[in-house]
Amino acid sequence: MSFPLFKRLARHLFILPSTTRRYFPAEAMRRIEAAIAENETKHTGEIRFAVETNLHMLDILRKKSARQRAIEIFSHLRIWDTEQNNGVLIYLLLADHDFEILADRGIHHHTGTEGWERVSLEMEKMFRQGQFETGALYGIQQIGHKLSQHYPANGKNKNELSDAPIII
Repeated sequence: MSFPLFKRLARHLFILPSTTRRYFPAEAMRRIEAAIAENETKHTGEIRFAVETNLHMLDILRKKSARQRAIEIFSHLRIWDTEQNNGVLIYLLLADHDFEILADRGIHHHTGTEGWERVSLEMEKMFRQGQFETGALYGIQQIGHKLSQHYPANGKNKNELSDAPIII
């Protein structure tokens, strides 16, 4: 086993489950949910927020990346199943100090990789400073702005996906 793989395995095995609640206490999760709900009144898109403390040991040995895991979560939460293909997932993997923004093909077509990278860079700065809730709220706001530009509210907004953030 290579040293980087061993180091990653150790991070995932020894991170405490309480770490997620320390970074995202219940009050922060309620504010994130409220931000998503309020934001979704301005567009027809769907935003989901998911935090995972660590991956299973077998996923580490298989060298599963945060992006690969985010794709699994995107599918599991059926974000790809929105009517206009305009769902977006913010996924954080705490043990790896990594996160991903995944967008369905409808909104990604308009925004492109560069648009998400700009949002990611700002979020990353906040996360590095320990401002996890602030970074998440910033991401939700910026994603919502992009969704509003391309999928404005039309009076028939239906909430296709839960606004509640999830801890995996």
